[in-house]
Amino acid sequence: MTSRRLILVAAIVTIVLAFFISGAHEALTLETLKSQQNQFQDWLAADPLVVGGGFFVIYVVMAALSLPGATLLTVLGGALFGLGWGLAIISFASTIGATLAFLIARTLARGAIERRFSRQLESINRGIAREGAFYLFTLRLIPLFPFFVINLVMGLTRMRVRTFYWVSQLGMLPGTAVFVNAGRELGELESLSGVLSPGLILSFALIGFFPLLARRVVDIVKRRRMARRYGKPQSADYDVVVIGAGSAGLVASYIAAAVKAKVALVENERMGGDCLNTGCVPSKALIASARRAQAVREAPRYGVEAGEPNIDFTAVMAHVHRAVHDVAPHDSAERYQGLGVEVIEGQARLQTPWEVRVGERVLTTRHVIVATGARPRVPALPGLDRIEVLTSDNLWQLQTLPQRLAIIGGGPIGCEMGQSFARLGSHVTLIQRERQLLPREDVDVAATLADRLVNEGVDLRLGWRAVRVERGPAYGDGDHVLVIEREGETGNEVTRIVFDRLLVATGRQANVAGLGLDTLGIQTRDDGTLDVDDTLRSLHPNIWACGDVAGPYQLTHASAHQAWHAAVNALFGDVKRFSVDYRCLPVVTYCEPEVARVGLNERQAQKQGVAFELTRYAFNELDRAIAENRTDGFVKVLTVPGKDRILGVSIVGQGAGELLAEFTLAMTHGIGLNKLLGTIHAYPTWSEAVKSSAGVWKNAHKPERLLALLARYFQWRRR
Repeated sequence: MTSRRLILVAAIVTIVLAFFISGAHEALTLETLKSQQNQFQDWLAADPLVVGGGFFVIYVVMAALSLPGATLLTVLGGALFGLGWGLAIISFASTIGATLAFLIARTLARGAIERRFSRQLESINRGIAREGAFYLFTLRLIPLFPFFVINLVMGLTRMRVRTFYWVSQLGMLPGTAVFVNAGRELGELESLSGVLSPGLILSFALIGFFPLLARRVVDIVKRRRMARRYGKPQSADYDVVVIGAGSAGLVASYIAAAVKAKVALVENERMGGDCLNTGCVPSKALIASARRAQAVREAPRYGVEAGEPNIDFTAVMAHVHRAVHDVAPHDSAERYQGLGVEVIEGQARLQTPWEVRVGERVLTTRHVIVATGARPRVPALPGLDRIEVLTSDNLWQLQTLPQRLAIIGGGPIGCEMGQSFARLGSHVTLIQRERQLLPREDVDVAATLADRLVNEGVDLRLGWRAVRVERGPAYGDGDHVLVIEREGETGNEVTRIVFDRLLVATGRQANVAGLGLDTLGIQTRDDGTLDVDDTLRSLHPNIWACGDVAGPYQLTHASAHQAWHAAVNALFGDVKRFSVDYRCLPVVTYCEPEVARVGLNERQAQKQGVAFELTRYAFNELDRAIAENRTDGFVKVLTVPGKDRILGVSIVGQGAGELLAEFTLAMTHGIGLNKLLGTIHAYPTWSEAVKSSAGVWKNAHKPERLLALLARYFQWRRR
């Protein structure tokens, strides 16, 4: 803690101690105020500036330090100064004091709180930036709510001081007026509860309902301002226009059509988006082929001699395209038209918040849901523009198997494709800038996968950075060189990787260009995704976004999860809006062994300062894993210390994604490890790993004292 903070803490502690030691807290009672009322009035008449100024300063100090007695001072202010001057003095004094309390909390605690709870505060601060003023205003309107708590909590957020001040000034005014007015009748009050007469209770009740009314009013004002600015049409052709027919857009249009809304779905390229055409479906088909090839190589371990598999890469890619073809009808325009969705082909652009132009046609709509997905991010690497770069988009057009495949990026795509192509016969070099694969996973989880990749022949270059691409007479025809470097003990180490094809798997960026969003003032975040709130609503109350274009998770099931919220909030948000909850969102990397996670892992819990207890169960203790010779991997469960409530689960091993489902269900519905342990699991199955993990936790929490008593009891019975 800096010296300035120490001085501030010392000053606050000194003032607070002086307040209580002096007995001021005992003097601030209704009886004292009533008995001294005449004397107060005489002081005021003799020297109004000193009394008024002194009262103002005392009120500011008490509010700033959150000392008890502010309510009584408010009542006294009404008795001394009347409704007009009393309300003016106390309104400004209370707001200044509240702002000082806000600044004290910010100075002393915000830094430490942000370091410990960065993830939780990130979403809170986004909400504060968007609707913090309205939220604070609604809290201030209820004078029975402890204002000092609001002051301190808001100081921990990123709300601007100016915003906090003026909102507090306006929001506290109605409640302050009630108590100041009651102070005018101080002589008739028997207790502070007398302030709350039946009429005033009704007033407070109405104030309590005001936030709901205010939100509706704010929405109406926003809509009217938009209507004046952009010229809202008198009527709409559609209830919802969904832009983008990927996973998010398909689900959003399906949900809207299911509740009988009139829906238009606009797609510029292929129905099904990335998941069907370039992502989930083709990648899992390729992984399936690669796993069959590896199974042939590993067959001797099971007493089966088959030799090195003969890879027909043309047939492999035919299998991939066949899988896409067979799944395509599920996402086809015909199917969705049959569900009541009007599918329109073309490039969509928003002219106004209610008008979407597709070619020469203009669609008018009450709501727009943007679900345009994302595309591979290609780094600005010198020399990269002189070669044909492979990405997850064009990888599926390969006709021949790359002999030397270099991959930049050790995330899920890089790991899945790296292992698959190595199994199919490519010499794969995988370059990862971080010191581990899958940087979001725990170190031991990533290390298990890295060991498997190395054992299968993948050349891992962890901690290396791609610098440039070269081609020259020193290399063979069609060969290129990727120059990579890393920090060594004596300076930068540089090496060169010869390749014939290069796959870039360094992440994805949201598709926002060409939609007209910038002309409507809809901004993007630092990562390029659209800036929407927790309910997926943008700056404009009728424009929503979901899926990869909205982030933060670029996963098909995350897109579907968001799409439900976007559709429901768009259609029924005037009544109730739902925030998206990602706490039980599963994540799977489909390598072998698979890597799966839900909730917090160790890395995240430590970063956020969340206390946890770790339970670990290794697959080499699982009978089914031993029988199938798949003993690499483990289950890690994070629980609340001393309790069986699950905070998160990480699994690396055979079928980890399937095992994760039971833990995800448990977390979603509040089922603890005790109940998982009490659930019958078939033997021998992989799912027994779930029960066994719960058993490890239970063994660590067995009632030792009770067991000692039982041991003595049975010893007594044996006599």
